[in-house]
Amino acid sequence: MPQTLLTTKEEFIMAMVVKNNMSALSTLNTLNKNTTALSKSLQKVSSGMKINSAADDASGYAISERMRVQIRSLDQANSNAQNGGSMMKVAEGAVSSTVEILKTLKEKAVNAANDTNTDADRATIQKELDQSVDQINDNANVTFNGQYLVDGSKNSKTAGATKTTLTNTSLSADTKVGSAFVKLAARNGDGLNIHKGDTLTISFVMDGKTYTNTVDITEGLTLEGAINNYAKTDVNKAGAQAVLSFTGQTKGSNGTVTNTTGDTKVIGLDKFGNEVKTSDGASALTLTASNAGIKGQIAGFTMYITDNTGKVNKSANAVLDAFTESIRAENDSKKDNSIIMQVGTKAGQSIKVGLTDMKAAALGLQGEDGKTLSVGNKKDANAAINVLDSAIQKALDQQTTIGAVESRLEYTQSNLTTASENVTAAESTIRDADMAKEMMNYTKNNVLMQAAQSMLAQANQSSSNALSLLQ
Repeated sequence: MPQTLLTTKEEFIMAMVVKNNMSALSTLNTLNKNTTALSKSLQKVSSGMKINSAADDASGYAISERMRVQIRSLDQANSNAQNGGSMMKVAEGAVSSTVEILKTLKEKAVNAANDTNTDADRATIQKELDQSVDQINDNANVTFNGQYLVDGSKNSKTAGATKTTLTNTSLSADTKVGSAFVKLAARNGDGLNIHKGDTLTISFVMDGKTYTNTVDITEGLTLEGAINNYAKTDVNKAGAQAVLSFTGQTKGSNGTVTNTTGDTKVIGLDKFGNEVKTSDGASALTLTASNAGIKGQIAGFTMYITDNTGKVNKSANAVLDAFTESIRAENDSKKDNSIIMQVGTKAGQSIKVGLTDMKAAALGLQGEDGKTLSVGNKKDANAAINVLDSAIQKALDQQTTIGAVESRLEYTQSNLTTASENVTAAESTIRDADMAKEMMNYTKNNVLMQAAQSMLAQANQSSSNALSLLQ
């Protein structure tokens, strides 16, 4: 019977051939696959990541890389917040030192106002005050990474130079600028017990100089008359213009600014051009400096009454001397020099803080010519007390601003740390290898590769067996 030709694949593979060893080729292909799988397992185990390139998981790789960008950005933002906190601590240290100096100066002014001291004693106190004022200027020149902080160079943009504005919310809400002194009343309606023949003393400090004047109270002497006439008469002796008046500023619906009498609930305009009103919404007397900016600021304003026997009218003085600074005098700043701290991963995610001028001149302790606040006599020392109270308030306001930013930066750091941790955890889920699973795969692939190597050696023996037929 003639031999049947091999027609099926199985029969062909079983045939003894020498040219094409299909068993060896198949085993080699399996060996290559196992070698590749082992190489990938080895890479995952050694790197600790299940995605080492886009070829491993294209979409997973892209998502993971975006997360890595976010993580690095969050960490840098956290570092920015930490550096910002360090900067604020430097500024706070300078302002804190200034506050401590001002506390001491307030003590010295109170001491100098006491007549147990001679003028020689006050001269000694004046020397100490002069040195302390110089130190305040040194504090204002503190730097961080070469940048000045509280010398006024880091101030925010203003809508224009502002004027010193002093508001009295202790006088009756019905008090008008034309009210006579003898008819003045407190906020609760009680009379101030001011009589004809009493003596009114007014003092204020401007550009480092103290101006003081006394006038006898008459039946017709009004608040406006006492302030305006005194300011014009006394200060003009020094060649200056009128510096105080009972006028405020208000912004109408059409955006125009108009002057109004000072007995309204509108105090004036702040440095951003916004209206400032009394806290209780009731009318109050407001005194405004005539000149804008630090040079024209009124550093302290004092008004008190003594009767015709020389006794101090304490109840009246507590009310009359309650003019507090409601708007601080600041120079015009066309450019916004505020400190910007980038604390987010997106543009504009920042914290902005403007630091005001903490030099002695800005606090009202020194004039443009370098002349410092005087405590050389009892009247000057008495006027200096209110000046220092105002300076302390300015410094404390700045310290509060800095402290609030520091607190916010701490919360920001905590938030950024948490965000970085959460994004890292998400990125780890996508990209990090499960080491137990990968070691299992590595062991499996290693065994399979060794098995394939052994089988390849066996498959190569089939061609040798064919030679025995040729002997």
